[in-house]
Formats: sequence, C-alpha cells, structure tokens
Amino acid sequence: MFGDDPLIFASAAKRAAAAGPDVIDINMGCPVPKIAGNNCGSALMKKPPLCGDIVRAVKNAVDLPVTVKIRKGWDENSVNAVEVAKYCEDAGVDAICVHGRTRTQMYEPPADWDIIRQVKEAVKVPVIGNGDVKCVQDAVRMMNETGCDMVMIGRGALGNPWIFREINGYFSSGLRIMPPPTLAERIVVIKKHMDALCAAKGEGRGMREARKHVAWYMHGLRGAAEFRRMAGELETLSDLDKLLEKVYIENKDVSFDP
Repeated sequence: MFGDDPLIFASAAKRAAAAGPDVIDINMGCPVPKIAGNNCGSALMKKPPLCGDIVRAVKNAVDLPVTVKIRKGWDENSVNAVEVAKYCEDAGVDAICVHGRTRTQMYEPPADWDIIRQVKEAVKVPVIGNGDVKCVQDAVRMMNETGCDMVMIGRGALGNPWIFREINGYFSSGLRIMPPPTLAERIVVIKKHMDALCAAKGEGRGMREARKHVAWYMHGLRGAAEFRRMAGELETLSDLDKLLEKVYIENKDVSFDP
C-alpha cells in the first residue's frame, strides 16, 4: 500500500486484511513521479517520524505482519535508510526491505548493497535486500556481503520467472545450481502467460502489454534481437504462435545447460 496519512493507511489496511493476505506491505520506496510526487512512496523518507507513525497506525489496525520497503534515501545528500528503519522498528514493523538506490537514482546506477548491510546491523527485525539480483550468484553474494535475511527479486524476474525456483532450489538442495529451463518450458510458459494476460484484459489490450513481456523472455535465445523486434509488432495470439514457432525452429538444437 502507499499513501501519506496514517489514519487512511489504517483504514486501508483493515480493508486489505479482509481479503486474507499473508502480510501488509507499506511502500516507502516507489520512485515514480505519480507516487513520489504526491508525497507517497519514497517521498515518505523525507519525514522519518511520519514513517514510524504510519507503521504504528497499520500495526494497531490489523493482526497481520507488517513490512515496509524503503530506499537508500531521497538523494545522495539525504541517505537516511538507517534512520527510517529505526523509526519503523520502534513502531513495531516485522521486516524491512531495503533497495540500494536513492529515489533520484531511480534504477541506475548499480545498487549500493552496503546500505543494506548498514540497516541489517542497525535493527533486530529481519532485513530483506533488494537491487541488482538477476541470478543465483547475485543472491548468494548479496546475502554474504550484507548479512540480509532474505532477498527480494524485482526486475530480475522480468522474462525469467524461473529465478525464484533457481534461488530457492540452490539453498534447499545443498547449494546446487539448477539447470535453466528447457526451450520447451520457455515456450510453454510464454504461451500460458500471454493467454492469461489476454483472458484478463482482452486480446487487443493484452497483446499490446504482452509485447514487452515477450521481448524480455527472448533474452539469451539465438536470434533474440530479431525476436524482440517481432515481439514489438504483436497484435494477436496468432502472431505470438508464429513467433514462438520461429523461436523453436531456430533454437531447438541449442543447449541451455550451464
């Protein structure tokens, strides 16, 4: 959830809790103008006491774990993730996710993982690291370098939903790297994903939105540049079937083993 009024947050949390979620997550990290420009999301970090007031209001309103996601700070002149984290901890937050960039940095340059370490060392609640985790090796390195309790995946899952299986599998199978998805699995998942998207939004709107997703799925395939171009022109599910047929023909003899 996002907003800037503790009372409204509490009311919204009660309504959200009625839907049966596992946790209530408070967004104090979103950098996009329509959110931060309305004093919500990452703009909340300009007022650390308000962050604590919001957490406290939500904790008092629901009988669910309450988590927050924050950033390194608003800008490089106001790096205050540790301060905000402490306010949230004092207010009763159950876990804190830290993204290693300021709001002004948006999603570039590389995330600063050291700020995650600083927050982890400053609070007793679980800390979740976020930023630039795109594979198993990144997740392991983040946990080793920061001491964080968990890793959150964001953009690293675009076109690669298998990343969750691979990371969880690594830690649950004796630190073994799982093989990547086969070509057949890639194609099946792409098709299921876009079928579901079109079922939810209609074929016209769904396929316009599908273009970026299909392009992300093409990463690492032979002929990826041409496939991404074709993805940008998708109009119908029939167009997608033709693209996937071409993907299969041009990659069926490629090994995706590590």
